[in-house]
Amino acid sequence: MPVVCVWIPAFRLAVARLTQPAVDLGAPLVLADRIERGRVVDCTLTAAALGVRRGMTLTQAQAVAHDARTVFDDPAADARVWAEVLEALDAASPVVEDDGLGRAFLEMHGIAGEPAGWIAAVRGALTGFDLPARVALGPNRFVAHAAAWRGDGTVCPSAHAGDAAAFLAPLPLDLLPIGAGALERLRLLGVTTLGELAALPHGPFVRRFGAAAAEWHDFARGIDDRPLRPRPRALRIDRALYGEGEASSEEQVLFALRTLVGRVVDDLSAAGKRAGRLVLRLDCDDGETRELTTRVAQPTAVPSTLFELLRARLEGVVLTAPVVGLRLAAEELASGGVELSLFAASDPDPDAIGVVLARLDAVLGEGSALRARVVDGPRIERRYVLEPFTLEPLASHGPRAEPPALPAAATLQLRIVEPYAIDVRVIDGAPRFVGSPPQQVVELAGPWRAEEHWPMLVRDEYDVCLDDGALLRIAREDSPAGHGAWSVRGVYD
Repeated sequence: MPVVCVWIPAFRLAVARLTQPAVDLGAPLVLADRIERGRVVDCTLTAAALGVRRGMTLTQAQAVAHDARTVFDDPAADARVWAEVLEALDAASPVVEDDGLGRAFLEMHGIAGEPAGWIAAVRGALTGFDLPARVALGPNRFVAHAAAWRGDGTVCPSAHAGDAAAFLAPLPLDLLPIGAGALERLRLLGVTTLGELAALPHGPFVRRFGAAAAEWHDFARGIDDRPLRPRPRALRIDRALYGEGEASSEEQVLFALRTLVGRVVDDLSAAGKRAGRLVLRLDCDDGETRELTTRVAQPTAVPSTLFELLRARLEGVVLTAPVVGLRLAAEELASGGVELSLFAASDPDPDAIGVVLARLDAVLGEGSALRARVVDGPRIERRYVLEPFTLEPLASHGPRAEPPALPAAATLQLRIVEPYAIDVRVIDGAPRFVGSPPQQVVELAGPWRAEEHWPMLVRDEYDVCLDDGALLRIAREDSPAGHGAWSVRGVYD
């Protein structure tokens, strides 16, 4: 089974160069996952020569490579570019396995041609990408990967195990899926290449290193019987209305849209699917094209619900010319059928929530409706994250219990505010007068210390009750931005 391996070394760095034109892959460059408490996810060869390694903290990398430039990874761009590469590779083979960012395998069995032609076809599919891709051929998945490691255009076409073993013999053990501990044990035994590993007796080697060692031994001898796993395809159902006149009023557009929704729902029903997202494109007479995305709180194939979502999303949309074409696509499809709940009387109505989300998107912009989720964090402004609002699938857990009785006293809620400076007078190591004019601190709680190594930060937080009744969260911060500065961080309501 001839297999072509497409490997893009330092894929994330290559994507950073595409999205940030000033990035120079020939200079010392460190790619980190985030600014604060970041770690190195990749680096250029010149940075590696200075001692930078993947997995280092950003502080460690900057310590060993003072002159290296730091750029930050964009996971969304990585995923988007890699998805486009995989789509392009479909033109070379119908069976494409996604082995993670930067590496894919294509099965060439049954495709007319010879090794040079197969490699040329894959290169042709990648013509539109400015990426340093290596394309190589082998008789199976592992050998094809090893061939790509050896160099671009390398071919090991023979399926004979002896030929493949000879091809692999001088290559290092790093090509095998071996943990660091087992790799070090093998090196202590003097085994550093695939050829030396293949020469070991199979039984004793497996008994000593465990069941996983059987696969390592097979790979080192050029044996890999794993079939390629074709990547899952994203199913999309769309319908269009073109060449049937023009719609110059809102009523005409909605009438055409209702017809289009009915056709899409027919296709969804035939496929046994429900839509999780709708993409509506409006083509206008003056050449303007407007694309609107509508989220579905709970996937559905009910035509009235989908139409109401789209109508809500269209609220506030102003077009300068009549609509001459509509295209509606249903994406993020889920399996058909809806779970029924016996005790769902007080559950939220997913259709009503979906319409509200669509209207919020129409007014505020797509993706603006967010909800907060509490997470662990070293300081109060880090103890929550904002994420897109979605409705979880309804689940029945039996009849609802009676709600607990309300407590006799209400709990104060801390409202985080944009930090602003405040005057604080400290007596005996604690804040005693706050504000201008100064208010006496009647009650005090704290301090609670928050420390971070990157960026360097030490902050002591206090809750203070002032004589005018205000209850504040204040903090004294020691950081490069301000040494010993006091600020208000929150207000209790």
